[in-house]
Order: sequence, then C-alpha cells, then structure tokens
Amino acid sequence: MRDTKTKGIWIWGTPVELNINGVRTSVFYLDTEGFESVGKSNVYDDRIFALATVLSSVLIYNLPETIREADISRLSFAVELAEEFYGRVKGQDVAFEPAKLLWLIQRDFLQGKSVQEMVNEALRRVPNTNGDKNLDQVNQIRESLAMMGENSTAFSLPQPHLQRTKLCDMRDDELDPAYVMKRDQLKELVGSIILPKIVQGKTLNGKEFVSFLEQILEALNKGEIPSTGSLVEVFNKGILERCLKLYSELISRVKLPLPENSLQENHERSRESAMKAFDEQHFGRHHAKRSAMQLEEEIDKVYKNVILANEYRSSKLCESLYTRCEDKMDQLQVLRLPSMAKFNAGFLQCNQSFEQECVGPSKLNYEQRMMKMMGKSKSLFIKEYNQRLFNWLVAFSLVMVVIGRFVIKFILIEIGAWIMFIFLETYTRMFWSAETLYYNPIWHFIVATWETLVYNPILDLDRWVIPIVMMGALVLLYWRCYGRRKPSSRSLLPLFNNHKSGSARPRSD
Repeated sequence: MRDTKTKGIWIWGTPVELNINGVRTSVFYLDTEGFESVGKSNVYDDRIFALATVLSSVLIYNLPETIREADISRLSFAVELAEEFYGRVKGQDVAFEPAKLLWLIQRDFLQGKSVQEMVNEALRRVPNTNGDKNLDQVNQIRESLAMMGENSTAFSLPQPHLQRTKLCDMRDDELDPAYVMKRDQLKELVGSIILPKIVQGKTLNGKEFVSFLEQILEALNKGEIPSTGSLVEVFNKGILERCLKLYSELISRVKLPLPENSLQENHERSRESAMKAFDEQHFGRHHAKRSAMQLEEEIDKVYKNVILANEYRSSKLCESLYTRCEDKMDQLQVLRLPSMAKFNAGFLQCNQSFEQECVGPSKLNYEQRMMKMMGKSKSLFIKEYNQRLFNWLVAFSLVMVVIGRFVIKFILIEIGAWIMFIFLETYTRMFWSAETLYYNPIWHFIVATWETLVYNPILDLDRWVIPIVMMGALVLLYWRCYGRRKPSSRSLLPLFNNHKSGSARPRSD
C-alpha cells in the first residue's frame, strides 16, 4: 500500500536458525520504515537508515526500477552517519565494519544491462575535466561508499503481478511464477551472505547485541546530526567557523611584534586548540577530512595576516629605535667637551637597547643598518676627537695664563699654563703636523687626564660645564670684590699703659 505500515524498525520475533561456517547462528530480520513518510522529518529517516546500517550484517537496499543519484546520496549519507555514531560509541580510532550491501532492484524490464552492471556504473567516478563543483560533490559521495564497494552484491526482482492493486489479496500460487522463482533465489542469496554481527573483531551474542543496540540508540538520540537536506559540509560549516574564531581569538592575544620562532610556536598552539575543538565537535569521517582541510586553509590565511602584522609592527618598532640611536649619535658628535669615554658609553647603551627591544623579522635588516650607521659615527667622532681636544687645550692654556696673571695672580698657575701652551704650539711646529702629536706618550697622558676629569662615574663635565663656569665666575667676582679688603686700623685689644713713664715722654714712630 501507499500508506506507511511499518513504523520505525520492526523485528521478526522468531529468529531463523542457520548454520554459518559450522556455527549455529540466530538470524533476525529487520524491516525499516520507508523514506519520506508523512509527518516525519529527514532527520528521522536518516536516523532509521543509520541505525539499520550499524546493526545489520547484511543491508538490503530495496529500490524500484533503477538506481537514481538521490538513492546513492542517501545511502552514502546513511553510511556516514553509521560510521560517525559507531565511532562515538566505540572510539574514533576504531575501524567501522560495514555491513554487506545487497542492491535489490525491482523492475519490469529485464533486458539490457544486468543489475550488477547498473550498480557498477552508478558507483563509478564521473569524469570531471572542467572542474565542475557539482560533479566533485557527486564523486565525493562515491568515494564515501568505497568501503562498501567490495562487499556489495546486486540482484534484480521482477514485479510479482501486473495488477499491483490486487497484490494484497493474492495467494502465492497466483503470483507471477518468474517472481516466485526469483524470490526463492533471493532468499538463498541472502542466506549465503549472512555472517554473524562482528564489532571490534568480536562476534556478538544476544546480550552483547542488545547492549550494542542500546549504546547506538543513546548516541543517535543524544547527538545532533545533519539531514540529507543539509549536507555534512554545511553542518560542519558552523563548527568550522567557531573553531576558526577560536584560533583568531587565541592568536590575537599574542603581543606583537615577536620573533618568528616565537610567533610560530604561538601559531602551533592556537592551531592545535582549534583543531582539537573541531575534532570534538565535527560530524562524519570522510566529510570531516574535507572540512578539516578547509579549516587548515582558513587558519593559514589568518596566520598569513598575522605574519604581515608582525612584520609591520617589527618594522615600526625597529625604525623608531634606529632613529633614536641615530639622534643619540648625532648628539654625541657635538659634545661641548669631547669625551671618548662618554661617546663609548652612549654607543654601548644605544647598541644594547636596540638588541633588547628590537624584535621580530625586521631585526636582522635593521641590525645591518645600525652597524653601518654606528660605524660611520664612531669613525667620524674619532677623526675629529683629537683635533677638537687639541684646540680645547690650546684655548684652555691661554685662559689659564690670563687667570693666573690678572685674576688670581698666582705665578705657578701662569707658568704651568705657559708650559702647556708652548708644548702644544712648538711640538706641532717642530714636527710639521698635529697628527704626529697624537702618538706621543705625553699626549696620551694628557688625553687620559682629560677623560678622567670630563667624564667619570661621579661627574659628567659636559653636562655641568656651564653651571660650573657660572659658579666659578661668581666666586671669583665675590673674592675680587670682597675677599681682598684691608683690615680695620682699630685694635681689638686694649692699649698697654706704663705708669712709670711720664706722660711727657715723647713717642717714637
């Protein structure tokens, strides 16, 4: 009849006893509710089909007249569901043992191709030289049935009678003899391919089969599953987006810039977390592989953007550090009082700060630029250092001559200043150039003394030279104005009076 009579799955209550490979085996026949029953959803049909696929050792796929693409798609989807829930019950690493598949095709015409040729042709890959996405999907369905391809058998069955509306009232002797003969052959074929139900390599007995059934039912009823109307890829798409969002959130917590190896380690950890979440939530093994590949591709796209952002941040950071060091070197070139010790200290500090703070892929490039820039700065400073120091010492000796003669009026200071001035001027005249002076041990002593006075852990004379000069000028001015006053003529002690002497005694000068 056209109305659905079988509800859910019916089981023939009395087992059929068969001798299979010398072992007495009880065979149960299951009848499932037909597809697309009134008032039932696609998810319901898919659960029924999946449960039958998991429980059976032989799955009879009953089709009218021919094999349609929708029939192949539905079977593929049922196998996918069966494999998924079998993995949820027994573990994802446990291989799914598919049932033997019997394609039972009822048709009126028996000429032309055999049913086995029809099945082989229906399951054959479709050539897709143009890269049609729809054909790719068709071939993916056929690939998912590859595990059942070796265990499949095809059988054709003619219609039992031309007057189909009277079938319910007919006895067996009234049916078409060709149908009765083929039906008996079908029974023998089914009996010959039946095997005991095997789970994880073990043949189930009655209690174990019931326990296995309960586990599968619980997984089917608890688990959220897609329907044939929404492909597994679509179902997994939401999971894929959530896992991609998880990866993006994890990788965005990383503070850029970072060295490339550190960024790669963070990427691997974030990717592992996203893939773990996908493995826990995805549906289907064969389809999940494609979804996992797609997730990998999307993660790689996000990671490429992170790499670009890291390169940009690294470039900005290293550029600012490079500019800061360049400005520092320019400042050291124009010190008021040239000091090699201060230049070297600034040089070392700049180099260390750059090494510590500049990170990321741009560091190597900016390191090379830093070496060139600082090398040039140091060469220029050394080149001008001796000449500037020589000029400073000549000027200093003349200033001390003036101070020693006219201000302090201390002859030793004046003599020392003249000696320094004469040495500096006569030495360069005698040896024709100031450069020869720079190799003289006396000059080295003068330089060492200068460096000790100008820059040391206690005092940076270049920074304090102006305040010190102003303070010295004020002290000198005060000393000149108030420090050299003549003492008062009034005696602070009482005068001595000699009473023996007369008052008329003349006083001597």
